[in-house]
Amino acid sequence: MKIFCVGRNYADHAKELGNAVPDEPVIFMKPKTALLQTNAPFYYPEFSNELHYEVEIVLRICKNGRYVEEQNAEKYYDAFTIGIDFTARDIQAELKKKGLPWEKAKAWDNSAVIGKWVTFTPELLANPIHFSLQKNKEVVQLGNSEDMIFSFNEIVSHISQYFSLNIGDLIYTGTPAGVGECVTDDVLEGFYEKEKMFALEIK
Repeated sequence: MKIFCVGRNYADHAKELGNAVPDEPVIFMKPKTALLQTNAPFYYPEFSNELHYEVEIVLRICKNGRYVEEQNAEKYYDAFTIGIDFTARDIQAELKKKGLPWEKAKAWDNSAVIGKWVTFTPELLANPIHFSLQKNKEVVQLGNSEDMIFSFNEIVSHISQYFSLNIGDLIYTGTPAGVGECVTDDVLEGFYEKEKMFALEIK
């Protein structure tokens, strides 16, 4: 299983971090060890003093493929959930200053959270997905898939030009504006519309 992530896929998020809006999908990866297992506790990483949440729509790949055409990309994902791409922002900032890769800030063990899966239907595919993150019962991020710079199909097609897609791969499709810091004892809850998809306490 591979975990693909898309950076800067919402213009407002790119701007809040002082990044340029990209003209093609920004792709990075997490190893499978980054996936937090269901019902496993999440511990604040010892190496960071500035842990940030980033809520995202996550796609599940259901078909093996390579060089997928954009108009056919819907055949390659069958479900979505809401998840968190955790970032050790202090580590990332230091690595960026040095011009170094920043996997240590993004790809560490248990840095990828997912909720329960929702199977795509024609109706779901035809309408925007609204999602949100609450921190300690207060909404901190609101997202709408219509605001993505690159659509699901564009992302899947683009990734497949460089990497083989395999059944069970995950794609984190980018986070909207509102990312921020979280600390021990915070409770993070992800929602699709009004349905809670996951609840996570930081230990």
